[in-house]
Amino acid sequence: MCALRPLPIKRPVRLKKSYGQHILVSSGVIKALVKHAQIEPEDVVVEIGPGTGNLTKELLKTPLKKLYLLEIDPQMIDELRNIKDSRVIILQGDATKFDFCSLGDALKLMGNLPYNVGSLIVENTVFHKECVPFALYMLQKEVAEKLLKGPSWLSTFLRTFYHAQYVMSVPARFFIPPPNVQSGVLKLTRKEEFSSIQDLKDYKNFLVKLYSMRRKAMKSKVKEELLRKMGIDPLTRIEQLSISQILLLYNLSKTQEVEER
Repeated sequence: MCALRPLPIKRPVRLKKSYGQHILVSSGVIKALVKHAQIEPEDVVVEIGPGTGNLTKELLKTPLKKLYLLEIDPQMIDELRNIKDSRVIILQGDATKFDFCSLGDALKLMGNLPYNVGSLIVENTVFHKECVPFALYMLQKEVAEKLLKGPSWLSTFLRTFYHAQYVMSVPARFFIPPPNVQSGVLKLTRKEEFSSIQDLKDYKNFLVKLYSMRRKAMKSKVKEELLRKMGIDPLTRIEQLSISQILLLYNLSKTQEVEER
């Protein structure tokens, strides 16, 4: 849905805890984010949670083709309407559920993601991998590091399809209000050889099962014959397996299911 009608009375912007709003105010960090995005003239960029538009204004200094601003807070949308640029399209929506592919097939996603839903936005990004070859996200540092290295189902889900690179840490003092934790920036670049898995929900459920009760051996989660077929010790734990092994295990399990029908 496009931007709401302007409020009849201009009100000061109030940050809402429910939206996890922390406004990035460091011009140096903002410039660094834009530099890492490597904006090209034909790029279509989606900024998630633009807030008061600090990053937005820096992005508009680049030669991007179009800039979608995806914001959930109506008051912030009213503030963003003050940005006058024909390349800007303001949308109201929830980035944890938004259909990014409705905006194009080669998008660059960027944003200072709310801490409380950052992981959900990353998950939704993977579900739209066909149209998102690149993303640059600021998250809680602990979450960013866990996504980069795991072990977790979401880390494996992400890194099956994307190369993940930790770009930089951002101290709390660069935000208003300052959060209680540091932030970390992840750059996600889709793998050229990204998997042909069609049913991402099924793959996600498979990973959730593997990573549940992590202390248990793999034989309690997957048939031993599949593990032995791959040369994996049934007593192995999930964190000892590589992404390629997990992916092969998933594909073999799907093949076996078809054969047993």
